[in-house]
Amino acid sequence: MSQFEGRELGKMGKSWLASANDPGSDFPIQNLPYGVFDSGEGARIGVAIGDQILDLQACAAHDLLAGLPDAIIAACAAPLLNPLMALGPAAWSGLRQRITELLDASQADHHTQARVAQRLVPMEAAAMHLPAVIGDYTDFYASIHHATRVGALFRPENPLLPNYKYVPIGYHGRASSIVISGTTVRRPCGQIKPPESGPYFGPARSLDYELEVGFFVGHGNSIGQPIRITDAEKHIFGLCLVNDWSARDIQSWEYQPLGPFLAKSFATTISPWIIPLGALAPYRVPAFVRPTGDPAPLPYLQPLNSADAGIDLTLEVYLQSERMRQSGVEPQLVGRSNLRDLYWTLAQLLTHHTSNGCNLRCGDLLATGTVSGPDPGSEGCLLELKRNPEPLRLPNGELRRFLEDGDQVSLRAYCLEAGLPRIGFGECTGTVANAA
Repeated sequence: MSQFEGRELGKMGKSWLASANDPGSDFPIQNLPYGVFDSGEGARIGVAIGDQILDLQACAAHDLLAGLPDAIIAACAAPLLNPLMALGPAAWSGLRQRITELLDASQADHHTQARVAQRLVPMEAAAMHLPAVIGDYTDFYASIHHATRVGALFRPENPLLPNYKYVPIGYHGRASSIVISGTTVRRPCGQIKPPESGPYFGPARSLDYELEVGFFVGHGNSIGQPIRITDAEKHIFGLCLVNDWSARDIQSWEYQPLGPFLAKSFATTISPWIIPLGALAPYRVPAFVRPTGDPAPLPYLQPLNSADAGIDLTLEVYLQSERMRQSGVEPQLVGRSNLRDLYWTLAQLLTHHTSNGCNLRCGDLLATGTVSGPDPGSEGCLLELKRNPEPLRLPNGELRRFLEDGDQVSLRAYCLEAGLPRIGFGECTGTVANAA
């Protein structure tokens, strides 16, 4: 799809549901993200629209999805998104078109609107669950701005290692400790080695957040069969927000020579709504322009069309201390970046992951790594702020180098352009609790 076609698609349609037409809503009819919710009847698949959730299981049971293939209807009645993810792009597109017809003011007659309205659940009345069975989780290091700032803390003269501009760097994370937004995150304990003494075991003192974007694999690939860059996005079901919580003091002692381990495996928070790639089509932008002198990607990583390989997605992180909440002080914006600044695109990350024949499976989660920008204020984690002589100052005067117990971190993301609707991701939120 061209950028022009994407922008025309983004302008189309208003919903008969008033809250979906609010300019400040994350979930207009052009978005239609998928999630799994429970409003008292068990886990089921829903689609976010305005301040409501369209219950797809109820839609399937009351013939509102009639005409779609049986496999799609059966997948909509499942308690998790994996069966739908596995069906592939044609099925995703067909279901999205049908849901749009049900919610579009110009396509749904009054009788249909009334039937659909009975299958809407207020978001405030629903608890969100993990949207899929996540068998594997891989985290990358795709922001050159993040990699450069962090590298400069340890290697001021040479912050980037020689492989960075050739290889999308990543590591295999821990799927079992991925939690849904709103879940309390307990401060981890681990082995720590201060500069002035020997190692000891105790609560992490340097707890950090990481502002990331994740994407779910739809249908996977067979072992030994790499996914070409031209086909990579056909395997992406949709995007979410990821907070890859990190205990920096545990990490600094354990990471050599094999990389992250217990410093990151204690919790990873994701947002509940999966945004389809189709919803982001109007906001596709050129891939990151590599500075003169940087090597071109090797042929297997060269994008088919670099003119729309990126996504203009604004990312924000907010911090609110326990004292701020008790005093009614709003969360403070502490970082704003954009996905368009990634050195490696989502398609390149997926293609590289499978380039050795590694098989990705339906429901696997891949994340970008911390997304930071080039300017002050665009840092995606507190570690990057360590280079500043002064700690972060909150509105009530509290200071932060790293997170304290009671701190709440909220990630937000949205696409926004004049003449187009706001496509939001909802929130990815977690509150730090004291160590066990």
